Amino acid sequence: MASAGTQGRKRLLKEEDMTKVEFETSEEVDVTPTFDTMGLREDLLRGIYAYGFEKPSAIQQRAIKQIIKGRDVIAQSQSGTGKTATFCISVLQCLDIQVRETQALILAPTRELAGQIQKVILSLRHTCPCSGDAWLFLIGCSSSVQVLLALGDYMNVQCHACIGGTNVGEDIRKLDYGQHVVAGTPGRVFDMIRRRSLRTRAIKMLVLDEADEMLNKGFKEQIYDVYRYLPPATQVVLISATLPHEILEMTNKFMTDPIRILVKRDELTLEGIKQFFVAVEREEWKFDTLCDLYDTLTITQAVIFCNTKRKVDWLTEKMREANFTVSSMHGDMPQKERESIMKEFRSGASRVLISTDVWARGLDVPQVSLIINYDLPNNRELYIHRIGRSGRYGRKGVAINFVKNDDIRILRDIEQYYSTQIDEMPMNVADLI
Repeated sequence: MASAGTQGRKRLLKEEDMTKVEFETSEEVDVTPTFDTMGLREDLLRGIYAYGFEKPSAIQQRAIKQIIKGRDVIAQSQSGTGKTATFCISVLQCLDIQVRETQALILAPTRELAGQIQKVILSLRHTCPCSGDAWLFLIGCSSSVQVLLALGDYMNVQCHACIGGTNVGEDIRKLDYGQHVVAGTPGRVFDMIRRRSLRTRAIKMLVLDEADEMLNKGFKEQIYDVYRYLPPATQVVLISATLPHEILEMTNKFMTDPIRILVKRDELTLEGIKQFFVAVEREEWKFDTLCDLYDTLTITQAVIFCNTKRKVDWLTEKMREANFTVSSMHGDMPQKERESIMKEFRSGASRVLISTDVWARGLDVPQVSLIINYDLPNNRELYIHRIGRSGRYGRKGVAINFVKNDDIRILRDIEQYYSTQIDEMPMNVADLI
């Protein structure tokens, strides 16, 4: 059913890649090998195929039917295997289009991720021939919104990104008008609930996208603030690339007998991603090393990760002073500026992006095939989110880590945690991209 025009942007792993992913799942979880056999509404199926999906990925084959059944679900899958589409498809399937009330909440940790969810939902929306307003509310960021907009393209779904850094009055106006899908960040969403612009009485599903980050200390209280306003029987779905033990323990407080669909931690390092390190001895040597690599960076598109906003600004200025063309993004930038930078990067107008971890979670730019960790991540679980930006959906990618003498311990810890090996960068690295 997929058109010829979508062949270049397949939204699934190659079959041989999927067979290498091992799942620790609850016994009652069945594998549904095709979208056609999931019992999805016809208008949603049209949106799925129009978006470029042909066959569900491993996580989609296991999680979608369980979510549709109304079960609480903890789903863990590698970055780049279709986690966002998993819950977007499930949410769209569960909407009662005739009910003019908010029916689902999706929470995500960054503005960009919420926006991407919104766009995918909207692109799926044209497929639903129903009248009336179904209400889906997304708490999250831009990427989730993009997914929802895309998948809901045939369903006449109205979708709004409700995120910090934007006009509050516009959020209130959009919510009063009526949105099937709203994507936003937890702080702004809770503000809309307190103002009674967002009514929660009919919400039946809460989705936490990138649950590990959402449930980390900084987001935990915000999630509980929102959760207290939801009906007691609300279905809860957590989806993320990593779910450490302490995060799973916290889910006991608001999940009932959840189905678990989990990838073994040892299998979590991404297939197809070649990982290397460059020994730089001292911090000052990193910049010269990056300049030497610049011609390699511009072969396609690359993302350079730094641990702090100050480092991003400093490195961007240094690169531009050396006449290198780069763009940059971090959480302190105004929302409109961040959106403009992302638009340029997606279009290919910008080829090298310097960013903090705000970019690491869930954003899909197909052309990205090289990640450079200018700084190794402070949290080893961020590593997979960063390198997962390259090699998406079975494409090959390269991750290069700049390692000072006192970073060796961190590098070895990452290797042990993911049961992987990170070798010294070869001279012909450009041939691998």
